[in-house]
Formats: sequence, structure tokens, C-alpha cells
Amino acid sequence: MSGRPPRLPQPRRRLPAPRQAAAPRTVFRLTGSGRRAVRLSRRAVGLRGRLGGLARALGLKANPGRQPRLRAKPGRKNSPRPKPQLKRKLGLKDEPALSPGPEANPGPKPRLRAKLSGALGLSGTARGAWLRKVTGRAGKLPTAEPSTTEPSTAGLPPTERPVPGLLPSWLPIPKHRPSGLPTRKLRPSVPPTPKLRPPRLPVPKLPPRLPTGRLRKLRTRTRTRTRTRTRTRMVFALATLLALVCALLLDGYLDAEIGNDARVHRSHASRTVPDRLRKGGPVITFDRSGKATEHAIPSRTIALTFDDGPDPRWTPKILDVLRRHKVRGTFFVLGQMVVRHPELVRRMRAAGHEVGVHTFSHVDLSYQGTGRMDRELAQSQLALAGAAGITSSLFRAPYASKVRALDDRTWPVQQHIGAKGYISAFVDADSEDWQRPPVKEIVHNATPRGTKGASVLFHDAGGNRSRTVKALGQYIERMRKKGYSFTTVTGALGARSANHPARTVRIWEGRVLIWAAAFTHSVLPVLMGLLGLVGLSVLGRLLLMVVLAWWHRRSRERRRWRWVQEVNDPVSVIVPAYNEKECIANTLGSLAASTHPIEILVVDDGSTDGTADIAEALGLPNVRVLRQANAGKPAALNRGIAHARHELIVMMDGDTVFEPTTIRELVRPFADSRVGAVAGNAKVGNRNRLIGAWQHIEYVMGFNLDRRMYDLLRCMPTIPGAIGAFRRRALLDAGGMSADTLAEDTDITIALHRAGWRVVYQEHARAWTEAPGSLGQLWKQRYRWSYGTMQALWKHRRSLIDRGPSGRFGRVGMPLVVLFQILTPLCAPLIDLFTLYGVIFLDPVRSLLAWGALLLVQLLGAAYAFRLDRESCRALAALPLQQIAYRQLMYLVLLHSCVTAATGALLPWQKLKRTGEVEAPRAPEAVR
Repeated sequence: MSGRPPRLPQPRRRLPAPRQAAAPRTVFRLTGSGRRAVRLSRRAVGLRGRLGGLARALGLKANPGRQPRLRAKPGRKNSPRPKPQLKRKLGLKDEPALSPGPEANPGPKPRLRAKLSGALGLSGTARGAWLRKVTGRAGKLPTAEPSTTEPSTAGLPPTERPVPGLLPSWLPIPKHRPSGLPTRKLRPSVPPTPKLRPPRLPVPKLPPRLPTGRLRKLRTRTRTRTRTRTRTRMVFALATLLALVCALLLDGYLDAEIGNDARVHRSHASRTVPDRLRKGGPVITFDRSGKATEHAIPSRTIALTFDDGPDPRWTPKILDVLRRHKVRGTFFVLGQMVVRHPELVRRMRAAGHEVGVHTFSHVDLSYQGTGRMDRELAQSQLALAGAAGITSSLFRAPYASKVRALDDRTWPVQQHIGAKGYISAFVDADSEDWQRPPVKEIVHNATPRGTKGASVLFHDAGGNRSRTVKALGQYIERMRKKGYSFTTVTGALGARSANHPARTVRIWEGRVLIWAAAFTHSVLPVLMGLLGLVGLSVLGRLLLMVVLAWWHRRSRERRRWRWVQEVNDPVSVIVPAYNEKECIANTLGSLAASTHPIEILVVDDGSTDGTADIAEALGLPNVRVLRQANAGKPAALNRGIAHARHELIVMMDGDTVFEPTTIRELVRPFADSRVGAVAGNAKVGNRNRLIGAWQHIEYVMGFNLDRRMYDLLRCMPTIPGAIGAFRRRALLDAGGMSADTLAEDTDITIALHRAGWRVVYQEHARAWTEAPGSLGQLWKQRYRWSYGTMQALWKHRRSLIDRGPSGRFGRVGMPLVVLFQILTPLCAPLIDLFTLYGVIFLDPVRSLLAWGALLLVQLLGAAYAFRLDRESCRALAALPLQQIAYRQLMYLVLLHSCVTAATGALLPWQKLKRTGEVEAPRAPEAVR
């Protein structure tokens, strides 16, 4: 320890020493090793070493009259006072000094030697006598070449490095003061022995002298902000679910799945229809008094009309044919098609074509009431306003053909439509292209007799219209050869266009409708894909868990001979408790009945309900109660680890009870020296109510079956806080319990995997815990679990690219946790949502059969899990309702957690209300 530090290369730049008026002729220059020590010290202390001089590097105060007192850091012991050579310790050597003169360069650091002298309280003469005494040399020390490199203690032994703010213990105190300075008595150089104190946790301090009223207002304001943020996240989660439902409803309505009425009326009597209308032209108008007037198309004039569009495949081709022949037509569009393809409507208007209304969803209006008729018309007009900024007064009813087909069922519809100012358009010639006849037949059907004018019907949507496209070009050429002209419906009557500019408000309302439809149209395929992935994930996870659990059971039976050896080492049981007065007596009573030698440490984390007093009043043997200020569960566990006397440590919650054989079974896997931690089998003790039964199913089917799978894959993500055993060495390797996340159990488990320790599952070590008894308490618990799991995964994200055991967990365990515990629950409500959608709007029988098949598979998996845990299957009667309710609850919880994580908000520890209804089992079963 007393040898010289290794020689290092010289610094690149050497600056001359500064000039001082009263500077002594004896100066010091650091050797090469000293200069390297300075650089190492600067790197260690950062800016302090770069900006400070010798006083800052050594932690000395430039006060010549007093020596600072010793303030030892916690956990630091006083080192003995060795007597090494001073100059060798500091890396000093003697060289001839330069005589300062008026021509000397003052240098860039004129206060360096003043700092050195002031820090030691010495002048040049006093320093010489002092160094002669230390080094044992006679005579004057030779002067040295000026140097600006500052001495450092980076090369000193650790026990001889000075504490910041202290004089090194191996430096003797000079007996006399330099001349010119006030004479003051120095204190003894031997500092008092420091008292070691445990480190104190930082406690936030309020502003001094804060009035009581202001303090109350501050607390009230903080609580209000917390509640407001929580409510905001809740509203966001519910709004997301509501938006999803609305998107499904809108897409179903646009696809004619919602409110679709496929009924088509047959011919009826026409007693109420005027004969002149049935024998007149294809256009009917109504005046204000309700009187109907028929209008005919002039001779040698054809009004081309197209129904059921626009279609993204066939409408553009028809528009291209009309453009090549320079013909304008009239398109009777469906509102739901306009919303999906508004660009085609704009193209129609740009080409000069006329647009009419063909209802919104192509429903037979003769079976609908006036309210449904009005909605169909209003929504169609809204779609036209958003797509092209127009409205239309031209209307054609679905399934309407020639005017002579009017009967007593369709005539009231025409009267209601006419009263609203619409022009009803019928046809004279129907090409019947919807039946897909040959091209020649389509042309023949569309040709009027003689030289009569006609309103001709084609279709640009509703199926394969390739023959319509071919027939349309031939029809136009043929009719032109006969001297026919082509125009729109209103153009043929010599009237103004039926398309009018829409109001600004209606335009923006229509655009919102179109944007919403576009959003749902793009999102729904994603949702359908997610639904498929969720279904495969649920089935795959269940199948994987069942197969691996069976394999785990067989492999455990084969290797059980390894664990037959009893582990009789004593165990330290740590029970962190915060306001657990209802449960602490049952917890300690169950531990006192253990068949394994244990010591019990109850760490009271600042309870205000007398939990520690109850624990002490029980008077149980081997029970120690440690009290501390409220610092959180990780701090309480670390306090217990520090005071534990044994190598094996068991951690449990204050609301959990053990069976007498639980600890003996829990520590049995430690017969394998590679095992660093063991996860026990946590069970719900208060399962009599519905919520408790739901959690009982979840614990058996979800948690314990999962742990068998993860144990076989050697990537268990969580040791339950209710029951877990650890080696002390493993905990130290992992850094102890961390307060970085809210899920300290997941955090320490992942840290143990990354440290190279094995984590196994012991299903025979059972613990009975008190589960939340209300939905509010359950929400708080699962919210903390999910958010803490996200924090732990983010904290250990580097394991994805690590090698060895850390990389194994990162590439095997972490994807499984993300897939099965975050993504699948987050998307699981799609199963119920699409099932409900199918029951209401699609085929209810097929939808219910699919949902029932999925439930049956889950029921079979749950039954196998219950058999492995030797539980009664009567609780599975609540499985259907549990699946439905839990899917929605976990969706909201996970969405809430994702929003909290995205906003970077801090989530406080949420204490659950306990009842103490879980007691120690009366007749525990020793499972061997």
C-alpha cells in the first residue's frame, strides 16, 4: 500500500507557476505519477476536480486559524495513522527553484500556492521546518520548478484517502505558526471516533412556518388534483371503449348490417293511384297543395340513369365511357356508398353529371314509417353535402322501376317524398343488367320503341358490372346513329339542375360523417385482425399452459428425488406491516404454528392503528418488532433483510396466513444450490362471495397455471408478495428490494433472473391471502399490479439484448409477459363486443356458438388447473360471468395504466381495506 503509483505519461501541456509577492523560494512540482493521479481524481470527482485547487481536491478549508472537525460518513471507519513518506504519498520531488523577479511571468493561476499555504496554515519557512521533521532530512529542501499541476490523492490507499472537509490523519500538525499570522491555538490532530448512524431516508419538508390553514388548503388541493387526474384517466378509458362501440355501430350501419330490412314488397292493388300518373311520363312532381303532375321525356332524347353507386371498381369505368362519348347522365347514389367513396361524387360533379338520392341504405320504404323515411333522406343529403358540397331534390325509390308499377303501398311513399319538395324519377326502359344477361340483351332492353324519349336504367354497383360497361359504349353509339341525344333527367325536362349548393354547417357536418366513416373503415380491419389474434392468443395460451403444466407435473415427479432431502436450515420470516391491525394476529399465529425453525421479523412501516403494539402484545417466541417511519414496502423489506439472522429469508404480506408445513415445503427447493428464490402457491381465503370466487378462479387458473409454465421455461416473471423465499446471497446479488417500481416482487424476480439465479415454483407451499372484497378495492390492486409490471419491464428492457441468463429472460420471458399479461387482456373485450354485435345485427346463432365454444375450451382448461391444485370444481359455475366481467375490468385497468405510463404520472401506493376474515387453516395437509 505504501509503494509509488505506476508511472504514467507526462501531461501534454505544462504551465509555469504563478507569481506571488510573498511566495517562498521552496515550491513543489508533481512527478509523472502524481500528475496521472490528478487526472484520475478529476475524472472521479467531476467538476469539483476540474474547477478547484488543492483545497477542493483534498477537501481542505483555507482557514489558517482552525482545523475542521471530523465528520465521518455513515458506515466509514477511522483508519490507523500510518507514517509513510509525505513526498512519496503526494508524488513530490525537489528541484532548483526559479528566483522570482519583476520579469517573471505571473502565469494563469496566481492563487495556487496561496491556496496551498492557506490550506495547511503554513508559510514557506514553517513548511520547510515541518517537512524536515517529517522526512528526517537535514538542511533546506531544494526548490523545485514551478508547476501548475495540482496534487491528488487518487493513488493513495483507500484507508488513507482524506474525507472531504477533513485533514488527512497521517499529516502531522506543525508546532508553530508562520510569521505575520495571528497566533491561535490549534486543536489536537487526533479526531474523535465517528459514531455510525443508519442512513436516513429523505423526507420531503414543507416550507417553514407554514400556517395551518394554508397547509390544509395545500393537502386538499393535492387530493383534488389526484382525484381529478384519476377521473380523467377513467373517463379516457371509458371514452375509448365508447368510441370503439360507436365505430362498430357506424360501420355496421354503413354496411347495411344495422337496421337493414331486406323485405321487398310485391304488387298490390292500385285503387288510390291516379290513372293519369300510371299512364304518364317517368317524372312526377308535387305542388304545395299535394297535387301530382307527371312529366314525359321528349322524343329522341334519352336520360341515362345509374343506380346503387358509387362503386370504387365500376363507377370510374362507367364515368370513363361517358367521358369518351361526351355524354352526361344522372347517378342515383346511396348515402352509405357516398360516405365511403366521396371522391367519386366529386368526380361526377366535375364532369357535369347530375346526382340524385337513392336513400341511404337501399331499404324498401313501403315497409318503413315516416320517421325512417326522413332519416334516410336527411342522412343521404348530409353525405352529399360532405362529399361534394351539394344537396339534391331528385329522388328515386329503391326497387322502383316503371311508373305503372305504383300501387297502394308505394303511392303514400311518393306522396310523403313529394311533400318535402323532391322530384320522383322512374324509368321507361330497364336494361335489367342486374340479372347479368349478355351484352346484346342489355342493349336491346335499354332501347326505347320508335322515336320515343326514355329514361333508361343501368346499375353501376351491386355486383359484377363488366357487361354493363361493355354494353354502355355500344348502346350510346347505336342510339346516336338513330339520332338520339343524351342528357340528364332535369335537362330532358328543360328544368334547372336538381343539385343545389349546401349550407356551410351542413357541409361540415357531412365532412365529419365522412371522416368518421373513413376512420371506422380503416380501423375495423385492424380490430378484426386483433380479434383473430386475441382468439388465437387466448386459445394458444390456454393450450400452452395446459400442455406445459402437464409436462411440469411429470418432470417434477421424475426429479422429485432431488428435493426429498430436508432443508433444516433456520429461516427468517419478514412480515412488512402497515395498518394491518385486523390481520396481524392471524398472520403471526399461523407462523408460530410452523413446523420449521424460524425467526419472525415484523417491520412496522409507520402504522397508525397500533399494528406494532398488537404484535408485541401477542408475546410470541422468536418474534421481533422493528419500527420505522413510513417509507414503503421495499424499505420495510430491506430493513428486515438487514436485521435477519439466517441465510434463507421468507417474505410474506401482513394479511396472509401460512399452513404449519408451508415454510418447510417452501424452502425444500433450496437443496439445489442453483436456486435463488422460490415462488409459493397463493390462494384466496375469502372466496365465499362472488368477487372472491372470481379471484379464486383467477388465482388457480391464471396465476398458478402460469407459474408452472414459466417454471418449466425458466423465466418466471413474478414471485408473489404473499409467499416467496429467497437466499440472502441472491438478494444481495440483485441489489435488494428496489423502490423504483410499484411491483417490487416482479422487479426483484427479474433482477434475480438477470443475476443468474434460478427461480422455481413450489405448488405444495400454500398461503392463504385476503383478496379485495369490492370492485373498487380490486380496481386499485390490479391497477397497481399492471402499472408496476409495466415499470418493471421497462426498467429491465436491456435484457432483450443481453447475453446469458439476462438475455434468456429478455427474449423468452419478457415477450410472454407482454403478450399474455398486457396485450391480450387489453384486446380481450373485442371477443364480447363482436359477439354482442353479431347477436344483435348479424347471425345470433352462429355468434353465440362461437362464443360458447371459446368458453367451453376455457372451462376445460380451468377444470384441469383445479385438478392440479386439488380444488373443488364447484367454483367454476361462476366462470362465464367471471370471463365477461374480468375482461372488461382488466381492459379498463390496463388502459388506465397505459395512459398513466404514457403521461409519466406517479402512482402512489394504494392501501387496501382489510377485514381479517382469513384465518389459519385448522387442519392443514402436509403434501409430500
